[in-house]
Amino acid sequence: MHEDSNFQNFKAIIRCEDPNANLYTFVGSLELEEQQYPLTPQQLLLRDSKLRNTDCIYGAVIFTGRDTKVFQNSTGPPSKRSKVERRMDKIIYFLFGILVLMSFIGSIFFGIATREDLQDGKMKRWYLRPDDTTAYYDPKRAAVAAVLHFLTALMLYGYLIPISLYVSIEIVKILQSIFINQDLHMYYEETDKPARARTSNLNEELGQVDTILSDKTGTLTCNSMEFIKCSIAGTSYGRGVTEVERAMARRKGSPLEEEVTEEQEDKASIKGFNFEDERIMNGSWVNEPHADVIQKFLRLLAICHTALPEVDEENGKISYEAESPDEAAFVIAARELGFEFYERTQTSISVHELDPVTGTKVERSYSLLNVLEFSSSRKRMSVIVRSEEGTLLLLSKGADSVMFERLAENGREFEEQTKEHINEYADAGLRTLILAYRELDEKEYKQFNEEFTEAKNSVSADREELAEEIAEKIEKNLILLGATAVEDKLQNGVPECIDKLAQAGIKLWVLTGDKMETAINIGFACSLLRQGMRQVIISSETPESKTLEKSEDKSAAAAALKASVLHQLIRGKELLDSSNESLGPLALIIDGKSLTYALEDDVKDLFLELAIGCASVICCRSSPKQKALVTRLVKTKTSSTTLAIGDGANDVGMLQEADIGVGISGVEGMQAVMSSDIAIAQFRFLERLLLVHGHWCYRRISSMICYFFYKNIAFGFTLFFFEAYASFSGQPVYNDWFLSLYNVFFTSLPVIALGVFDQDVSARFCLKFPLLYQEGVQNILFSWTRILGWALNGVANAAIIFFFCIHAMKQQAFRKGGEVIGLEILGTTMYTCVVWVVNCQMALSVTYFTYIQHLFIWGGITFWYIFLLAYGAMDPYISTTAYKVFIEACAPAPSFWLITLLVLMSSLLPYFTYSAIQMRFFPLHHQMIQWFRSDGQTDDPEFCQMVRQRSLRPTTVGYTARFEASSRDLKAKLEDSL
Repeated sequence: MHEDSNFQNFKAIIRCEDPNANLYTFVGSLELEEQQYPLTPQQLLLRDSKLRNTDCIYGAVIFTGRDTKVFQNSTGPPSKRSKVERRMDKIIYFLFGILVLMSFIGSIFFGIATREDLQDGKMKRWYLRPDDTTAYYDPKRAAVAAVLHFLTALMLYGYLIPISLYVSIEIVKILQSIFINQDLHMYYEETDKPARARTSNLNEELGQVDTILSDKTGTLTCNSMEFIKCSIAGTSYGRGVTEVERAMARRKGSPLEEEVTEEQEDKASIKGFNFEDERIMNGSWVNEPHADVIQKFLRLLAICHTALPEVDEENGKISYEAESPDEAAFVIAARELGFEFYERTQTSISVHELDPVTGTKVERSYSLLNVLEFSSSRKRMSVIVRSEEGTLLLLSKGADSVMFERLAENGREFEEQTKEHINEYADAGLRTLILAYRELDEKEYKQFNEEFTEAKNSVSADREELAEEIAEKIEKNLILLGATAVEDKLQNGVPECIDKLAQAGIKLWVLTGDKMETAINIGFACSLLRQGMRQVIISSETPESKTLEKSEDKSAAAAALKASVLHQLIRGKELLDSSNESLGPLALIIDGKSLTYALEDDVKDLFLELAIGCASVICCRSSPKQKALVTRLVKTKTSSTTLAIGDGANDVGMLQEADIGVGISGVEGMQAVMSSDIAIAQFRFLERLLLVHGHWCYRRISSMICYFFYKNIAFGFTLFFFEAYASFSGQPVYNDWFLSLYNVFFTSLPVIALGVFDQDVSARFCLKFPLLYQEGVQNILFSWTRILGWALNGVANAAIIFFFCIHAMKQQAFRKGGEVIGLEILGTTMYTCVVWVVNCQMALSVTYFTYIQHLFIWGGITFWYIFLLAYGAMDPYISTTAYKVFIEACAPAPSFWLITLLVLMSSLLPYFTYSAIQMRFFPLHHQMIQWFRSDGQTDDPEFCQMVRQRSLRPTTVGYTARFEASSRDLKAKLEDSL
């Protein structure tokens, strides 16, 4: 049907699954003219999709609005709270306890004073209760008066509880997130992807990360595959040198020098193809001994895939849109070697093939009958096609762990050589796939197709499982053709980033689905592993384990394998316990099967203890569930802050389980990003995200909270001290408007500016001295000692303000006329001192001034005087006790200004003295760098080395550790020779 009018009498029934959030599965069927057609993700257009390779489509709307898959995936990540926030809650509880205690103490003393107020049947303080109408001061009901005072005190001292703190923190975190999003140093121009903080709850948590759990493919590597080597008919082809091979050569002390010809440079410029071997390039494969096998191998690469060709209208060149970078690399390799896939329809695939007889390109079309799709459980994909000659072919490619066992007895001719080659490729850090095929007879295919179509037409939730079971029956008795090897290069800056993170004291665990050999060699390439680092390998691929797997008693085999894993873990723990600095650090490498048993309840504590003691941890062949379980184990058992980073759907569980989930917006879809807390485009941006923004945000939020508590305690305790001085009468020393506006206008904006703009050191020094990051990991700036220190500073300032003002002004002539002070003058003077002290305390605490901070600090003080003038000028009915108190009483009195100055100096002197002594004799990391920065010594190599030596956790991974280890070895050899 190609015309709109054809739909006039169109009738069909669509049966499909209920709305769900899974972007990559769809189960449904279309009933049309008594025929049933399966509906899969290939027939589904998601919301916001864009049409490619077609002008228009006719479709039926299935889900709308909230029922669409995209909308259901738009929910934010799980609610997470930072450790700083959780500790802040405890401080609030502590302050509430102090509030209740102060109110209780005040009510007790008030009750006693009220009871003793009766003398000879008369009240000594009769003026407090002139009309006998209230029980508040009734000596005969002292207990009732005490209870009423308790309630009054709760309201009066309630200023101790910083209610506006949560609002201020939310404002600050939103502004911090904007700065993260706008950081050009974390913008990836190639994909036009900036960093994006998807939640602002965890900004300060970025400064306290102890362990990073990272995926490999697409996270440490580019996930931009290049076809570099292959094994066909037992012969290895491809002369390229991988990054891992170069790293291995450097490790052995023999750096590779690769001569690059102009031709190689041209080949390397083809994205996805970095292959060079004159034996099979440019049609030379027709002269090879097994040319027929090579032909089938290349044909399989050109046909067995789900890629779509796109023709550039300007130059006629063909590019490919593939579900994965691997598939794109295979199709490009087939094209470069003479088999160009150029057209695809729903029922056919067309290829330009090199004819080995004539040496010319011929067009061949293959009927596409079935696609047996790849899944993480199947680890393979197959297609069934019919050639122009009518031959039915099953073409299959997949992981070696599932393909070798499906080979026919007569299809294993090249098995041993191929296994040797894929092991060599794995050692070189390459990803391998096995290619095999077989011919089908009509009867076998007909039976398969009926069962497969029935399974595909099923609308049940287990449709995919049914289809996989049917596919399993036909994907057997295959004939081995060879293996492919593609290189997934490390992303730019990964080794340098890992080195900086290691210097910052952050541990990195790699959780990957790759083979152990591949993961180990990638570890060496990115300096996660190094020569001389002892490896503790926990593997299920031991000879004993392989024998056990062949046993018919599966439960006994599983128990024996668990015992083997436990034994290996115990041996590793013994090695860890006996190790010392001279023997070097350990690296733990464990495969997926062993990890299954290591995560069981009775073994996981031993596994974690061993893993924590090792410098590097690599988990190979890990499933998505295992990644999440390992992350949960580290988070719950160590109580350290964990960060998980990944780019694919198989990393979602890990990202959601970690304290912080960082999604990389790569080529494997957006599920990881949509499930993350923060999204970045490249792994190397993690360095700046943690060492700069993480450190700043942790410091800013910690300082902000401490200061917030300080200023509220300083203000609240002046009320308490006056209450004690006034026999706990319940009378506040400050005007009601003074009380209400303290946290809103006079002290709030400087705190917000502190949380947004303050920097202890610049971004350059944060990156140059990663040691700074350990202040957050050790929680130095928000420890209970520091919190209590700020609280005591607030109490001390309140005491100085109150007692200085009381003793300086009591029974003294306040003005020339000889008038003494009243409550309104005392309250205004004390309030002025509080505003000056807390704002100047802020000025002393700030290490990086901006115009905004100057405006907010000195503007807050100025606004207090403006408010006094404006409020005091209002009608006495409104201004009450503050009526012209500043203009007529305080401002003309020299003692008002002198007391303010002396109180300010007296209050700040203890903090200033402590800070000077602490910075000179017991400097923190950032203070040490500030000190030497002022002397211009931060570029001195000896100073840099001295700073690194202050690290509580030695650097054991990264190229810096590798260089230092090499230097130590060289020094030891020189000493031995002498």
